[in-house]
Amino acid sequence: MNPTSKRFRPLQLATLGGVVLATSSLTLLAPGLNRSVQAALQDSPKMIVDEAWQLVNTYYVDGTFNKTDWQATRRSLLSKNYASKEEAYEAIRVALKQLNDPYTRFMNPSEFTALTTQTSGELSGIGIRLGMDEKTKVLTVVEPIANSPAVKAGIQSGDQLLSINGSPTAKMTIEEASSLIRGKAGTQITLSIVRPSRGQFELTLTRAVIELPTVSYSVQQQGTEKIGYIRLNEFNAHAPEQMQAAIQNLLKQKVQGFVLDLRGNPGGLLQVGVDITRMWLNQGMIVRTVDRVGNNERIDANRSALTQLPLAVLVDGNSASCSEILTGALKDNRRAIVVGTQTFGKALVQSVRDLSDGSGIAVTIAHYYTPDGTDINHKGIAPDVQVSLTETQQKSLSTNPSLIGTPADPQFAQAVTSLKPQILANPQQTRPQAVSNSAELKSLRAE
Repeated sequence: MNPTSKRFRPLQLATLGGVVLATSSLTLLAPGLNRSVQAALQDSPKMIVDEAWQLVNTYYVDGTFNKTDWQATRRSLLSKNYASKEEAYEAIRVALKQLNDPYTRFMNPSEFTALTTQTSGELSGIGIRLGMDEKTKVLTVVEPIANSPAVKAGIQSGDQLLSINGSPTAKMTIEEASSLIRGKAGTQITLSIVRPSRGQFELTLTRAVIELPTVSYSVQQQGTEKIGYIRLNEFNAHAPEQMQAAIQNLLKQKVQGFVLDLRGNPGGLLQVGVDITRMWLNQGMIVRTVDRVGNNERIDANRSALTQLPLAVLVDGNSASCSEILTGALKDNRRAIVVGTQTFGKALVQSVRDLSDGSGIAVTIAHYYTPDGTDINHKGIAPDVQVSLTETQQKSLSTNPSLIGTPADPQFAQAVTSLKPQILANPQQTRPQAVSNSAELKSLRAE
């Protein structure tokens, strides 16, 4: 599958490497500029332009900048007058296109806030997932999030949303409605709702900070085998604690093996990927990165695995970045059987940095390799057991998500079959340990 044809949510890419998320408190203007020029830039959109240019100039993985004259790019950028920040933002985007790197990208303040909110694994709102009814085009509650104000207020799946604080939702997109629903914790919001069994009614809720669930799990009895199934949707900041709880709860239920589902998982924070890998891998290399001057950084397991039970990993063409780091580490260290289809093939490393006006930039700073030294960029990781889904099977699972991770899911069924010989041969041995918490990688993402 051509990577350019895959569905890939741009705000869910990961970053990897030894550069921490930076603030713009430092002056990024070049020392050669005189004081009057620096003062003028400080008070103009050119400041943001130069901050972005300087970060790329300092950290970008390719010292030739895709064989472009990056200094000339700066002169061109600073020679122009920008009537607004939006013009400056567009100039930055145009300059970055020269690198021919879709992962080095500029984000305006709202895009940057959306990225940081997503990777935090939290939001401030009422805790509902919204969808659009395909027939009526009415905004509908897909599900309320556990332990949220929505659950406490009695909001149910299928409830139709007519207005938000008096504003009709008839012509709103899901994104527009979500933006109105989110807000500062402690503030109130009034929704007008229609439910077939109750008719139209209003609810006033108080917004709160809500932890977003990214891990789900269950026990699947497959013949004589008791399998722990865990699905990880993304590597956000709360994923390690949720993964740890899932593994430990399944161990208490005396499962004999695990299936870890990374299908459709586009990645997330590097430290999260490292922490979760260490829950499954007791020793060995996890990943190696190389920056533009050839510096190598090796990250290893630290003998803190929570279990040694047989493990299968499910992947597909949308398993990317941190998903591939985890999969590559487990496969190359012979810790897991990989089942499914070829992964996305994303082996570049980004650092995400904020700029002084609240916008931000992601800069590719390194390349990463699996423990065996494999470069998976544009290639992906080949599964040990290839299992493709037919269009009919894909449609069945997408329209009936409750079938995912059950015998009706062909890739899951094959994963269980692949585990059976190991389950019969391996005794149940578990070693619960605390999750690693290396601070230096916490703000990095792996794209």
